[in-house]
Amino acid sequence: MGFIWMIIVGLVAGLLARAIKPGSDPMGWIMTIVLGIVGALIGGFLASMVGIDANGGFTGLIFSVIGAIILLFIYEFVMNKRHV
Repeated sequence: MGFIWMIIVGLVAGLLARAIKPGSDPMGWIMTIVLGIVGALIGGFLASMVGIDANGGFTGLIFSVIGAIILLFIYEFVMNKRHV
């Protein structure tokens, strides 16, 4: 059940991050889920650096979305560097 929950939360966090961040981010469902899962890892790291317990719940979702938005900005920066 933990794996399915991780996929669901990853999808929700990825969708929210893509909706909040301005610009076009063309990616499918799988990449959106991966974005949310990796964003959760980044967000969990940031929460631990600040000293906040973001282990699940609403706080965990918020930090997952923040991590996914950061990841989207990094992805956009790297892709723009490659095309210049």
